[in-house]
Amino acid sequence: MDIYQTAIRPILFSGLKADPEWLHQQTLKTLHWLDQGRDRPLAHWLCHQMRQAYSLTNPRLKQSLWGLTFPNPIGLAAGFDKDGIASGIWADFGFGFAELGTVTLYPQPGNPRPRLFRLPLDQAVLNRMGFNNQGAEKMAEILSQRWGNREGKGDGASYFSLPHSPFPFGINLGKSKVTPLEEATEDYLGSFRLLQDWGDYFVVNVSSPNTPGLRSLQAAENLEPILRTLQQENQQQKPLLVKIAPDLEWEDIAAVVDLARKHRLAGIIATNTTISRDGLKTQRIGATRKTVQEEAGGISGAPLRQRSTEVIHFIYKETQGNLPIVGVGGIFTAEDAWEKITAGASLIQVYTGWIYEGPWMVRRILSGLIKKMDEQGLESISQVIGRN
Repeated sequence: MDIYQTAIRPILFSGLKADPEWLHQQTLKTLHWLDQGRDRPLAHWLCHQMRQAYSLTNPRLKQSLWGLTFPNPIGLAAGFDKDGIASGIWADFGFGFAELGTVTLYPQPGNPRPRLFRLPLDQAVLNRMGFNNQGAEKMAEILSQRWGNREGKGDGASYFSLPHSPFPFGINLGKSKVTPLEEATEDYLGSFRLLQDWGDYFVVNVSSPNTPGLRSLQAAENLEPILRTLQQENQQQKPLLVKIAPDLEWEDIAAVVDLARKHRLAGIIATNTTISRDGLKTQRIGATRKTVQEEAGGISGAPLRQRSTEVIHFIYKETQGNLPIVGVGGIFTAEDAWEKITAGASLIQVYTGWIYEGPWMVRRILSGLIKKMDEQGLESISQVIGRN
């Protein structure tokens, strides 16, 4: 019996009727306390218990990509730990990697509240957070305090030993809202300079629907100077990826793929949230009493599942499997994960599914992937990539 789904989730989602963003913040504060207090007996014991309950280690799930070792293909997507305040805890939940951010060069409060809504009928979330974060300089300070002494004490110290960590974490970079679109390149560059020592890989996020004009940066003529400038600065040769929207036309996705090849990007993350409202069962948002069509923001979760898989498949075919893809969108079960990987994703990320399914989800998915590999006589998760 999964106590999260049978007892905790009903209380959090329905019983308390608390603001989802407030609950998220309280959760992060608790995880920050655990992560920072590993030298304390109680926190140490709790982290150990989490790791025992939620993790599944199997050499068949491990793979190497970009010179990094991923213990398993499931990562935490950007948006959960925006400032990196709980960066050391994610391995204890069984994740094979985590992506911090989205972080912007300048601190910003994000869009007015409420700005985060659950859509339980659709197993989805609508958000218009607007890149709320403390800024790249603050994130660098937080990560320096946590990982500055990587040879130091603490049960989690060995999880991150950059640049080649057994548990990699990426940093997702966004454009500051106050920065004009024509100055976007300098904005991304400023964040990258502050953080390049701390991320195992970096993501250029030009696909959030919640920063005015941001998605226009996906156009080839706007994206190219950003990628070119970052790669020129990238003397450490950190893997650089770009995250795209699911709502792009095929020719626009192909143009991004061409740019990725030209500027030797490490991969593409497919996809961000969608602005489509097609097929939703939810008609009205209770917190605002507006229809779901009236509410601005991006949809994540189950409604995104099919489209994100189609985009992954398209990119895999366009690149003949030579450009790694991180698949994200609508992953709740082992079947969902298998679908993304066989479509061409080397790695996958979860966020909304993890909120709905709970902390045992990663272990369940990994167990299911091993079972499917057994059924098909496959020895490694790398053999699954692109089989469809």
